[in-house]
Amino acid sequence: MRLRTLTAAVLLQGVAAAPAQAAGAAERAALLDGYAAAAKAADAAFAGFSAARGETFYRTEWAGGEPRTPSCAACHTADPRQPGRNAKTGRPIEPVAVSVTPSRFTDPDEVEKQFRRDCEAVLGRACTAQEKGDYITFLAGQ
Repeated sequence: MRLRTLTAAVLLQGVAAAPAQAAGAAERAALLDGYAAAAKAADAAFAGFSAARGETFYRTEWAGGEPRTPSCAACHTADPRQPGRNAKTGRPIEPVAVSVTPSRFTDPDEVEKQFRRDCEAVLGRACTAQEKGDYITFLAGQ
């Protein structure tokens, strides 16, 4: 009996989370549509975002940014499903993986604020629309 109660509780919890994840997916899709339009405007050969490119982007150690933040993984860890820590301040960071933090990449203003700050710190330059879309596509699958 206890197992059935536990199973029902887990199933109900999943049902309660589903609308929030669905809403997040729609907002994330709208954000990605905007990045796709910008990427297509910058390069007519743009054919869509790639989770594989996004993962490479996430894990690459870049030389142009700050020494404490050579890669996205420097703060967000090698496993984006785990909590991270800001390399400069030590402040905890919620997991960047959408499976753990479904609200990730749903607020366009917040997403752009993070990209502005973090791309400069990691890359030493602004991220392109394609890089942003690839990054989000990778993390949406994590």
